Order: sequence, then C-alpha cells, then structure tokens
Amino acid sequence: MELEELVEEEIDPGVIEKFLDQLPEKAFHLGFRVVLAALAFLIGVQVIRLIRSFLKKALKRSHVDESAVHFIDSFTKFGLYFVLILLIASGLGVDAASILALLGSASVAIGLAVQGSLSNFAGGVLLLILKPFVAGEYIKDAAGNEGTVEAVDVFYTQLLTPDNRIVVLPNGNLANGTITNFTRCRERRIDIPVGIAYREDIRKAREVLEQAAVREPGVIREREIRVLVDSLGESSVNLIVRCWVLQEDYWNTRWQLTEQVKYALDEAGISIPFPQLDVYMQHSDTK
Repeated sequence: MELEELVEEEIDPGVIEKFLDQLPEKAFHLGFRVVLAALAFLIGVQVIRLIRSFLKKALKRSHVDESAVHFIDSFTKFGLYFVLILLIASGLGVDAASILALLGSASVAIGLAVQGSLSNFAGGVLLLILKPFVAGEYIKDAAGNEGTVEAVDVFYTQLLTPDNRIVVLPNGNLANGTITNFTRCRERRIDIPVGIAYREDIRKAREVLEQAAVREPGVIREREIRVLVDSLGESSVNLIVRCWVLQEDYWNTRWQLTEQVKYALDEAGISIPFPQLDVYMQHSDTK
C-alpha cells in the first residue's frame, strides 16, 4: 500500500500526458534524422569513390608502382569510411568526443586482440617501402607458396599460381620471412642435369650438348654456354648443361632444351644409364 502511494506521489500524470503528446513529433524528428543519415551515407559512398578514383589516377600519372597504388587505395578506403561513419553518428546526436574517448580507452584491448592484423599492416607498409616485389612479379615465400603477385592490400598479399589459384598471404609473414623473386632480373640461368654412361667419351658428350643448347631459339648466344662435369655417380657421369635465357622464356626454353638434349644424345649414340644392381648367387650342392 505504501509503494502504490509512493508511485502516485512521484509520477505526475501531466508528465505522461506531455510525453504522449510529444511522442509523434519526436518520432518524426528521429525518422527524419535516420533518413538524412541514410542519404548522407549514400552520398558519402559516392564521394569516397570519386576521391579514390581521382587518387588512383593521380598516382598512376606519377608512375607510382601498382602495388603501392593498391595499398594506398585500400588504406584511403578504410580511413574515409571511418570518417564518414563518425560524421553520420555525430549527425544523429552521438557525441564524437565520446566515441573517440571510448576508442582511446579500448585501444589497448583492441591492440592485443588484433595484434596479428597490426603486424600485417606494418608488414604491408614495409613491403610498400622496401619493395622486395611488385605486382606482376613471380615470387616464392619461406613456406613454399609461389605465384605471380596480383595485389598488395593493407593486410594481405594475393598471389596467382600457375594453375590459376589465388593464394592470400599475410603481409607480416612476408615482411619477416625469406622471399625469392624470380622475375626481378632480366635474365635467368638454366641448369639441366644429364647423366651419361662411364664408357662414353665426356668430350664428345660435351660437344653434342653444347650444340643442342646453341640450336635452341630461346638460349642467349651472347652469354656463355657451358657443359660441366658435376659429379661421378654410382652408375653415371653427371653433367650439367648451363645456359642463359630471358626471364619470360625460362620455362618454355627449359622444357624444350631438356627434350632436345635427349634427342641429341640418342642421335650421337651416347647412352643415358639407369641404376643397375648386380646380384651374385652362390650355388651349393647338398646331399
């Protein structure tokens, strides 16, 4: 009974009546703000697209590397969307200072939670500055992943493999690991191992292999072509055919030259041995 009397004393019926009278107007203003926020978001998205388009054209006119263009574009996109959302929140009546204070107080926890992403971001910045590779180059990382660099994003790098698969690698691992760049140099060396039988003449085999390399169209004849004795194996003398090709001709020339080496040795009557095992059996008569 005392609680009911207390409620009746504290709640003024006029306050409730006033709230109900103002409710349609407040709802209208809130809906109007939401509609304005939606329009502001749509307009902001278009403005961000224009800014990104203008920035990319300006960077390309300045002959900035394609990887750097993609990285800057991704970073600009995230930054502009963050500013847009902050402005819309302020328009809806949310105090921007309060949002920034909340983000600042939560920065330590967020940093611990996303330290891997921050490492990838820092790695992306290092890759952009140091440029161990750029878009279009063929690389291989320490884990054995290899392919043509498609794009360097804010957090990840995309590779396109020769069999048309996309491999996404964290920038942090790439920046802190070993990277082999196969296309940075204009020319590459081909080493083709060839084994010949011990009974064959090494001088003749060298001459035949050198001629095979000279006849191959992709081989650079201005560079030295050599046939070297690499080792003496268990069943063969192991030679190496060494020559140089342009970067873009590497694989085709390697495959074709390997085939031509086999044909040249066959035509010259030089045998390529295979591992052999001699087995001796002792027969004993038993009565």
